[in-house]
Amino acid sequence: MTITSSTTQSRFLRLVERVGNKLPDPVVLFLFAIAVVYLVSWALAGTDVGVIDPQNGQTRRIQNQFEARPLIRNMSMMVRNFAEFPPLGIVLVALLGVSVAEKAGLIGAFVRGLLSATPRRLVTPALLLVATASHAAGDTGFVLVVPLGGVIFQAMGRNPVVGVAVAFAGVSGAFSACFFPSTLDVLLQGFTQSAAQLVEPNRMVNPLCNYFFMALSSIVLVLIGWFVTERIVEPAAGPWKGSGDSAGPIGFEPPTAREKGGMIAALAIALLLTALMTMAAWPADSPLRGRSGSLVGDGAPMLELVVPLMVIYFAAMGLVYGYYTGSFRSHRDVVDGMGRSMGDMGYYLVLAFFAAQFTAVFRDSNLGALASVKGAMILGDLPLPRFSLILAIVILTVVLDLMIGSASAKWAFMAPILVPMLMPLGISPEWTQAAFRVGDSTTNIITPLLPYFPLVLSYVRRYDSSVGVGSLVAMTLPFSMAFLAAWTLLLYLFWAFRWPLGL
Repeated sequence: MTITSSTTQSRFLRLVERVGNKLPDPVVLFLFAIAVVYLVSWALAGTDVGVIDPQNGQTRRIQNQFEARPLIRNMSMMVRNFAEFPPLGIVLVALLGVSVAEKAGLIGAFVRGLLSATPRRLVTPALLLVATASHAAGDTGFVLVVPLGGVIFQAMGRNPVVGVAVAFAGVSGAFSACFFPSTLDVLLQGFTQSAAQLVEPNRMVNPLCNYFFMALSSIVLVLIGWFVTERIVEPAAGPWKGSGDSAGPIGFEPPTAREKGGMIAALAIALLLTALMTMAAWPADSPLRGRSGSLVGDGAPMLELVVPLMVIYFAAMGLVYGYYTGSFRSHRDVVDGMGRSMGDMGYYLVLAFFAAQFTAVFRDSNLGALASVKGAMILGDLPLPRFSLILAIVILTVVLDLMIGSASAKWAFMAPILVPMLMPLGISPEWTQAAFRVGDSTTNIITPLLPYFPLVLSYVRRYDSSVGVGSLVAMTLPFSMAFLAAWTLLLYLFWAFRWPLGL
């Protein structure tokens, strides 16, 4: 894909695209990043990171990856690093269920029904709204919503590459924004509360301490994303020429009577499964609840069932729809659909292998911890007013996010430094966490080091095989900058008017 418009914004995006596309394939980028980690860890070997390792109580130091033991460990752990790479399991397992629904034709019928019922001019905000709502289910939006964006735009005769970029922006660029409580709320709250108790031992932090801010953020970012799509990104990208495996527009006919019947049957099985899950989770001593009795608290088994339940729901709905409409005639059709979907993931598997090795080496070197701690210390030494400190947290997190994609990994290092440091200055743990979440989300979509970036690139290449890293970054950069500006402004409004961030 090439940016074709001649506006000022488009000329800038073309420059980003040209520079970015001169970069080598992401596989080579990860190899280069691994080499940099080895060299920097050798140069800084033994440097005190300033963090106590909770496993042994000793101070963490930069570990030289060129030494014999780390070298042997890194080679011996290659298979395990790949097998335990967090996004890999989520993507492949979730894809098994989604592939059944896709092969049956359920997703296509749903999309056509959605487009038939939604005014064409509201399709973009509807897609962004679904993308932000997917945050309640963690990372599953990358598997379900992002490719759906391409399907929807293609069905409308619009550029499907832009559709993938729009969905990617909503799922990843607005990652913390959500109308519903999410697993991320619980995950971050645990680190925040532990850090706050270093100063005040009895200090408690509610998992929904940022809920009001994040819910309102969803509305703001949907509107901003709608404007950026239709005024900047889509005009700059131009019409789609269909150079990928999915060339040509797809049908836009409303679902037939039989397809509508299949969707009703699929909905019925989903409601039945939901009723069964509700009955299983309702008792106070349900095994789905954590030790505190909560379904969403720390350690609750229910949180671990999000992806498996997604597989069950989509597989069951796909089976019912497929056999009802006749798209499935035997179990062989179902298995064939799963196999074809897995076959399309070959490029992602290659990228995931090298991404997993980089993540492991970067973690073991302790360079991520050093960057987080030193950045926090520099921040603490700046003579800034209180809201300027909050803005500095956003900027610091943005910089770190370009190197460390995992929100939990960054916050695990940053929270014990930032939260206790800012509490005596009158900045509560809830405000520190909110500032972190803004910075952590907005630059996800422009860094090739995000674990899901290769997956999104593989989605785009289904429609345009010429798309490179630069093309994808050029399309997502306007979303990233607009989200960062609007979200930071919203954070300031909450501060200025003393609105509560959450519960």
